[in-house]
Amino acid sequence: MSHKTRNKKKMERFDLITNVAVTFFAIINLFPLYWLFTSSLKNSSDVVKMPPDWWPTSITFSNYVDVFQSQPAVRWAFNSIVVSGLSTFLVIAVGAMAAYAFSKIQFKGKSIIFIVFISSLMIPKEIMIVPLFRIIQDFGMVNSYHGMIWPNVATAFGVFLLKGFFDATPNALREASRIDGAGEWRTFTQIMLPIIKPGIGALFILNFVQVWNDYLWQLVVGQDKNMKTLMVGTATLMQDLNPNFAYKMAGATVAAIPMLIIFLLFQRYFTQGMTAGAVKE
Repeated sequence: MSHKTRNKKKMERFDLITNVAVTFFAIINLFPLYWLFTSSLKNSSDVVKMPPDWWPTSITFSNYVDVFQSQPAVRWAFNSIVVSGLSTFLVIAVGAMAAYAFSKIQFKGKSIIFIVFISSLMIPKEIMIVPLFRIIQDFGMVNSYHGMIWPNVATAFGVFLLKGFFDATPNALREASRIDGAGEWRTFTQIMLPIIKPGIGALFILNFVQVWNDYLWQLVVGQDKNMKTLMVGTATLMQDLNPNFAYKMAGATVAAIPMLIIFLLFQRYFTQGMTAGAVKE
């Protein structure tokens, strides 16, 4: 057997072992999601039964019916979509403009301002909860979409992420567009933005998921029952003294499904964004 053939067989065995390991860990990571969904189709007593039923012996959708009939779950879902969607759109719009300015436009104090921006990422949001809530309260934004959205827009993460993509775009493109008579705004919107689509897709997923799961701030601002988001509303189902676990599993499943849909729709851009953003020309 030649040396080349032996190496080929070793690589095949290595690929087989790697694929088995990846499949095993993927199953482990997906199991909580599987258990969440199947438990939502059981009766409450079956959820805590030992030994457990790995698949429901009798499938029931009454838990989902109860969630939507006894709680304003549709309103909670609408609130979550509005808050997460608008916050993400504004973060992308503001972050892209700021990142373009830091990357391509020369102005006095640019490096110092950018360092200040990035330094803000090291401050946990929980530290600012009390003063931030006082500001929102003084502006009369408690129990409103404004109070939930605008603090999420004031973040430097989008600027930090997109600046790396703008840095990777050749300056020759900007110079050529200026020679052709395009202004700064047209260069930004028609030349630069289409190039960094993978970065925008990655930022969309990361920020949408972060805002969707932002339990603490939404709990503080959305105090009225009809202003709660899906995460906060679902958490209120966990406060019963005599808990119905299947009912709560159904609420948690409703809260998780939109995230899965968003990730599946933008998975290609997310993967491209994470790989392209790691390379700087």
